[in-house]
Amino acid sequence: MAKALLVLENGLAFEGENFGAEGEIFGELVFNTSMSGYQEILTDPSYKGQIVMMTSPHIGNYGVNLEDAESSRPFAEGFVVRESSKRVSNWRAGKGLSEYLKGHNIPGIEGVDTRRLTEILRNEGAMRAVISTEDLTPENLLKKVRNAPSMEGQDLAGKVTSHKAYEWDEILHPLEQDTLRKSGKRFRVIAYDFGVKQNILRSLAWCGCKIRVVPATTPAEEVLAEKPDGVILSNGPGDPAAVTYGIEAAKQIIGKLPVFGICLGHQILGLALGGKTYKLKFGHHGANHPVMDVRTRKVAITAQNHGFAVDVDSIPDKQVELTHINLNDKTVEGMRHKKLPVISVQYHPESSPGPHDARYLFEEFVEMMMKERIPSPL
Repeated sequence: MAKALLVLENGLAFEGENFGAEGEIFGELVFNTSMSGYQEILTDPSYKGQIVMMTSPHIGNYGVNLEDAESSRPFAEGFVVRESSKRVSNWRAGKGLSEYLKGHNIPGIEGVDTRRLTEILRNEGAMRAVISTEDLTPENLLKKVRNAPSMEGQDLAGKVTSHKAYEWDEILHPLEQDTLRKSGKRFRVIAYDFGVKQNILRSLAWCGCKIRVVPATTPAEEVLAEKPDGVILSNGPGDPAAVTYGIEAAKQIIGKLPVFGICLGHQILGLALGGKTYKLKFGHHGANHPVMDVRTRKVAITAQNHGFAVDVDSIPDKQVELTHINLNDKTVEGMRHKKLPVISVQYHPESSPGPHDARYLFEEFVEMMMKERIPSPL
């Protein structure tokens, strides 16, 4: 097995062994606290521009398959684990993790002290890093990584979005078909693809929505001309302030249609309403983050993947009210406009991977559309 080197922008270097593809890649190193779900994590477009490190020490034991992907391919730049399983044991597995990464040209490194790395990122914050199997000289890699772009200021949504609009009709994961909801009420929803996860679309379809997915740069007037019942602003990667086209579209749609923002879409809504976003020290990445609904005091365990947050107090004229907070650091996890049909959450109610505690939010969006207008003809 080839040697590999991981170098952080603070000068620390970690030797390990290569799995997946060989090569040299750069990205922001973040840690994910999920114990499983690595395929869904790798294929979440929100990880574009990032190297993902799993805190769980043993990764890959159940392989990968066609059904569990959240997009057409993996978007993470690289993968870091303590130990990559060489044996795959699952009846659904189509191939091993290393083979999967290699097939998509994504380098991985194993055999590094991920507990120490997690502590470093927790104390110093997420930072630029490089994985290389080509250049094993730490000094050379350090120079390169310090010249790599930082996450702030990057518009990555434009790099992961679909190039053309399409209709979505898949309802649920094949293993969940027995929970199919029979609903006679259907609403037409347009989803802005800033890096949308497929389980967002499945969850909407399960709630009785007919979905059309449009590219991130689609002008608001085109969306409004289709007269949908509601609009979804999806998750996605990068700095929300750099997604100027999405912010402008949201400004024009707010007040005309019900809107539901998820993750990056939540941040875009905050900016469209005149607020500010800021970079978190090390972000929230994992499937075990406690979030409290401040209206009911109910706590949900949630799936999260974001490096920025909304400063809800910066939104002028007290237009919105806080609906959810993170119990780990008290950051904003959800908001609602006081007068208009606009809701948003920072976490991922569609899970995949993660618990299903927050799926009720899709039904809340449907109820909001129901109150606002009669369903449009399909």
